[in-house]
Amino acid sequence: MPCLLLHCIRAKKPQIPGKERKKMESRVGAVLLMVLIFPTLIGAMVRHYKFSVVMRNTTRLCATKPIVTVNGRFPGPKLYAREDDTVIVRVINHVTYNVTIHWHGVKQLRTGWSDGPAYISQCPIQPGQNYIYNFTLSGQRGTLLWHAHIFWLRATLHGAIVILPKRAVPYPFPNPYKEVVLILGEWWKADVEAVINQATQSGLPPNISDAHTINGLPGPTSTCSSQGYTLNVESGKTYMLRIINAAVNDELFFKIAGHQLTIVEVDAIYTKPFKTDTLSIAPGQTTNALLTADQDSGNFLIVISPFMDAPIPVDNITGTAILRYTGSLSASLTVLTTAPPQNATQLTSTFMDSLKSLNSKDYPATVPLEIDHSLLFTIGVGINPCSTCVNGSRLVSYINNITFVMPTTSILQAHYYNISGVFTDDFPGNPPIPFNYTGTQPTNMQTMNGTRAYRLAYNSTVQVVIQGTAMISPESHPTHLHGYDFYAVGKGIGNFDPVNDPKKFNLIDPIARNTIGVPSGGWTAIRFRADNPGCVDVALSLGSTHKLGAEDGISGGGWERSKSVPYTPSL
Repeated sequence: MPCLLLHCIRAKKPQIPGKERKKMESRVGAVLLMVLIFPTLIGAMVRHYKFSVVMRNTTRLCATKPIVTVNGRFPGPKLYAREDDTVIVRVINHVTYNVTIHWHGVKQLRTGWSDGPAYISQCPIQPGQNYIYNFTLSGQRGTLLWHAHIFWLRATLHGAIVILPKRAVPYPFPNPYKEVVLILGEWWKADVEAVINQATQSGLPPNISDAHTINGLPGPTSTCSSQGYTLNVESGKTYMLRIINAAVNDELFFKIAGHQLTIVEVDAIYTKPFKTDTLSIAPGQTTNALLTADQDSGNFLIVISPFMDAPIPVDNITGTAILRYTGSLSASLTVLTTAPPQNATQLTSTFMDSLKSLNSKDYPATVPLEIDHSLLFTIGVGINPCSTCVNGSRLVSYINNITFVMPTTSILQAHYYNISGVFTDDFPGNPPIPFNYTGTQPTNMQTMNGTRAYRLAYNSTVQVVIQGTAMISPESHPTHLHGYDFYAVGKGIGNFDPVNDPKKFNLIDPIARNTIGVPSGGWTAIRFRADNPGCVDVALSLGSTHKLGAEDGISGGGWERSKSVPYTPSL
């Protein structure tokens, strides 16, 4: 997991003549007076939340276990705000685990201390301690998520972030009758921390989950008549579903029997609307879909199921819920649907290809056309020696053959205070030793360990081609960049061709995201402008092997080293 360091260029202070300065001061005074008299004209608010991290006994799949929650709720509380609001969240840790909370997809402009990855942007919140997260949702509107960012606590410690448009600013699509948050997840009967600790100690992949959930409920299974979630609708009304994949590992399909979905947003970015009956969503991604209740009555099955097109074990239990029309009885027959095949690669690819930015006057697609840094990141799974592991080795993830080593000092703290010895800035922008990435693999599968950064000049333009490899096994790799939305300009199967593949890039209306899937045995190209000074993580989820390498799967962070943004220690 490389860290991208961005150097901030301080603008020269303009010299204003005295007469003009007095006029400006007069205007500023008038504006301040208007703000005091008519505060609602400004619109932005400061919203306060209190997150108490506590244990709660929870029953799923006919078995009860204690889980880590926020305010005793699973999924956790929804965080509501509007574009440009400031959000202040006090997190109080009442459990025996160290805790951090990451605000997945929030850009954290000049508020990197609030990003959340443990030992990356902050030290963990220790038991009995608390921490204040303070950030502004600058220029963002849509659906995001928050989740724990240490160990596997995020399996139950997660929730929705709903960012409404500014007041009086409409959606760029018909206003829905009602909005509903649907959080997709995974459930283990065992303690998830025990699951990942066992995997870390053995060097083997962690046990797969026992069920998939919709808003925390798996629905009935072959071994337990578990409760499922019910989505109540009125005939003729249109609903906006804010769908979030908070699963630890699994890419998922989402489908409602007898109904079409109109996709209007992903990762808090508006899209050109398109219809589909099946939605594809990776861990950390969000999708807003319009659902028109166009049936007269009845019950309709909602299913979520895994996508995996590689020979890797995955939880193949289909999670279910019910869409119920007003006046329909729960005992009435339910209209069924079948989940897509687990390896429905073409379905996932078609869905991704259908995603386009609006590229309108109000929501332009400012894709970088000239590139200052062209990087190639190979990602996959290697094998490193491990004297305490079962087979004397451990599966690890890597980027450009480097497996991230978690420091004991927060990287942001080291960056801010110029503490040496915590990380180096020699991360390679290309694979140290090129090879046939999706073909015959090298016999030596060992990686190098390190905590490394790659430096970028402030406001430079960046292209990163994320190249999957066939090391151990090719598989899909959801990859997340914190601090930015990026444009997904291209993807393909096989090895990236730097001469011919860029000719097929979409530089007109590519979708912007913060999390992207890299196809099995293929590549994805992204572009962004490095205009968020500080340091940003690039990290990836590796399906069943994820967490055995460097970090925590869907992770990351961006921060600003400006002395006007002080360090905020855990209290």
